[in-house]
Amino acid sequence: MLAGSPSAISPWEAGMGGGLYRSANATPDGVPPPRDGATYISVDRLDQPMVETTAPAPEPPVEGSAAGNSAIMAAGSLVSRGTGFLRTVALGSALGTLGVSNAYTTAQIFPGMVYEFLLGGILTSVLIPVLVQRRKVDPDGGQAYAQRLLTLAVLALWVATVAAVAAAPILTSLYGGDNVPGFQRLVTLLSYLMLPMIFFTGLSALISAVLNTRGHFAAPMWAPILNNLVVITTFGLYIAIFGAKIVEPDQMTPGRIILLGGGTLLGVIVQAAGLLPALRKVGFRWRWRFDFRALGLRELGRLGGWMICYVAVSQVGLAILFRLLNQAGKENGAGPTIYNNVFLLLNMAHGIIAVSIVTALMPRMSAAAGDGRFTDMTRDLSRGTRMITAVLAPVAVLFGVLALPISVALFKWGAYDADSALATSTVLIVAAVALVPFSISQLFTFAFYALPDTRMPALINIPVVVLRVLVQIGLFAAFSAEFTASGLMLGNAVSYVAAAVLSAWLLRPRIGRIGMGEIAQTLGKVLAAALGAAVVGLVVINLLPSGEHLSRAEAILQLVVGGAVIGGSYVGLAVLLRIQEINEVIGMVRRKLGR
Repeated sequence: MLAGSPSAISPWEAGMGGGLYRSANATPDGVPPPRDGATYISVDRLDQPMVETTAPAPEPPVEGSAAGNSAIMAAGSLVSRGTGFLRTVALGSALGTLGVSNAYTTAQIFPGMVYEFLLGGILTSVLIPVLVQRRKVDPDGGQAYAQRLLTLAVLALWVATVAAVAAAPILTSLYGGDNVPGFQRLVTLLSYLMLPMIFFTGLSALISAVLNTRGHFAAPMWAPILNNLVVITTFGLYIAIFGAKIVEPDQMTPGRIILLGGGTLLGVIVQAAGLLPALRKVGFRWRWRFDFRALGLRELGRLGGWMICYVAVSQVGLAILFRLLNQAGKENGAGPTIYNNVFLLLNMAHGIIAVSIVTALMPRMSAAAGDGRFTDMTRDLSRGTRMITAVLAPVAVLFGVLALPISVALFKWGAYDADSALATSTVLIVAAVALVPFSISQLFTFAFYALPDTRMPALINIPVVVLRVLVQIGLFAAFSAEFTASGLMLGNAVSYVAAAVLSAWLLRPRIGRIGMGEIAQTLGKVLAAALGAAVVGLVVINLLPSGEHLSRAEAILQLVVGGAVIGGSYVGLAVLLRIQEINEVIGMVRRKLGR
């Protein structure tokens, strides 16, 4: 995947509250591809209590029980997502959605892009499992190995940061495009301030990995909230000092630029610093170790090579996407800011629902694959596909039918005006089509990881990105600038479908039939229920009051009434159509309520 196709909430992404730059090789909410010695949360059924299955370690975890850790992580993830969303709203309120906001959004992807290429995918797919394994087998609990790894990674991050800062004008020319006067200069100046985030982002991710492998989950989940709060405060200061009004890029003074770029950098520094006390708590001591041969670099390189390939291919697509978005922004179309806001909503729905399902199924599929029980693996894969489809379908209907009230209620603040909210709603309608294919494609990617296999997802990513880019360029050439962001999102949807189909086709020879007949039957029922709920929702929304430009009060009314009608209609139709997955969810809720 590329360009706003995240499947994980890393320490970096949680701080960003969006993750436009994330590639789909990252693992969802801390679920790494399986390796010996990894720790997972396993379930016998999705609606039954979780039980921790942890490989033996030289010493017990520092933190408490699995239930306690799960509660901490869930609470931290929820607050991170919430403050991350407030951060996005604060950005729109302070800068709007035109030149300056698009310049800020473009500059802010550079640190994530470089970090992802250097460390992001490799950290979750290679380094964390290796750290867990060494903690289990090394006499010192993996302390020396972790010190060597951190020493090498810190040096690499420092070199990469210096090189990236020096190359800021080149990055601007590749990603920024020829926008309004002063745009490229503003992107470059902001990049000089933001690119040092590479170092602190990588440091934060490495510390989080060390803490997680030692059973400490609280600090890595809550530290990104500090980042969000710092940046929200930065935008608040910007509004208090300079006002919530749109200015042109060439009107940005040094004071404005330093406040925006410096405040964003400060957020990541505070996030990294917030993790340091936890290192001492778990008994880890920092020590420089330069005997890198003991790391087994050749093996690490072999394991991480396909991930680097995956990310590299995605970055090509990302560069093209931003060039097109910034070209649209030049013509007052929906640019990077609006696209990012919509993808934030898409990823939140995916993260809350689909990631929970994948998190429950991943250890089951991994265990089944390891034991050669491929029938059990295909059963779980089929069930996950049907569950994701059935549960996310009403969310997609809500996005499509209530796109305008959602955009007005969530984003129309300060400099984010009615026209920007309308443009956001158009992109959100298309994103509704992409939601379910996105989550299903992610599930199939993790089926490969369960085998375990990181090579095939990297190879699949090549034609998928090529297809996406071709569709996006074609739509960009065929339609006006106002449709650019929507067209790019449509290109995403097409590529997600292709990724899911290609993955299923390549998985079949290795694990057998995955029950496409049963999946197709469920898809047909879900589609019927979703269309019925959409029709009912549209009728009700048209009966509610609305002005020429939807006010916030009218938007909230439409959200409350329309959301209840759509949700109720979908559940009612799903019960009538006997969609088993919805019945399971209803049963789980009833048991939780004690009925």
